[in-house]
Amino acid sequence: MKIALIGYGKMGKAIEAIALERNHTVPLKIDINNIESFTKENLLQCDVAIEFTGPHSAVENISKCLDAGIPVVSGSTGWLEQWQFIKNKCESLNGALIYASNFSVGVNIFFELNKKLAQLMNGQTDYAVTMEEIHHTQKKDAPSGTAITLAEQVMEYIPRKRKWVNDIPTAAEELSIVSKRIDPAPGTHSIRYSSAIDDIEIIHTAHNRTGFATGAVLAAEFLAGKKGIYTMKDVLNI
Repeated sequence: MKIALIGYGKMGKAIEAIALERNHTVPLKIDINNIESFTKENLLQCDVAIEFTGPHSAVENISKCLDAGIPVVSGSTGWLEQWQFIKNKCESLNGALIYASNFSVGVNIFFELNKKLAQLMNGQTDYAVTMEEIHHTQKKDAPSGTAITLAEQVMEYIPRKRKWVNDIPTAAEELSIVSKRIDPAPGTHSIRYSSAIDDIEIIHTAHNRTGFATGAVLAAEFLAGKKGIYTMKDVLNI
């Protein structure tokens, strides 16, 4: 499979290494230094694009891939206020898209644990729920996309929590997400339920970028040749 990498920073390089290990090729690598090469003609040399850039460029990058008819896997976060636009575009062009706030296999299993724990804790009103996420200082969005996904899952199963705040909560309906930026942390997410009697906490800690990169390549392998919008649950069959 021929993969276009849109974004060739630390994550892009990690994805390239995994792709090559899995016998794929990477004929197109786009970063800020060769943006002029990000053309339909060059995209058409590839079977699928993997896009890891940032919140300010993701929508334009995904749109370019969809316009070229290239399936696109996007791991950029912080742009989901424009999700409906991208969803509509993908559907109107009969394109193919996977977006995930986190492509790590372990994190996607963690998502399922989070939902189950929230479901179990819904009736336990003596427990206060809080969240924390830690990333490296170069991460531009806070809270992380993964933390937002986790918070939305908690709110789905604990409806007394109606919105998340990236701060100390000022109302009972608010779910606190504390964001810390510490080098060289690749990513830690925790959800804690605290009472006067005890605490229950689940934590996922990434040791490096390999898990994210492997999941992105698995998603690209899954998406190649398909049409429609999918998630990592589809990729991992969980």
